[in-house]
Amino acid sequence: MAAMGPWVMVASALATVNLLLLGVLTAVWLRNYRTFRSGMVAGLVAFGAVMLVENAVAIYFFFSMQSLYSMDPGVQQVVAVLRGLQALALVFLTYVTVK
Repeated sequence: MAAMGPWVMVASALATVNLLLLGVLTAVWLRNYRTFRSGMVAGLVAFGAVMLVENAVAIYFFFSMQSLYSMDPGVQQVVAVLRGLQALALVFLTYVTVK
């Protein structure tokens, strides 16, 4: 198995941050759903759950299928940037949700 490149490590770290933020968001939304039983809040819970699964699967692939990313450093950078953009969006969403 090839060594993990630095950009894949960055992407893995960002996916882990995303998991933590999504965990907080989903917990808040689940608590709100139990209180209000709103369809909108149920949609947020479903969104959080799907994004949690997506980031967990991404981390799995980063570690188990490194060859997908090891061939092209440009692809590694794009994957890391996309994870960073997702993290930034989740930071904003977490801030306004918890506030």
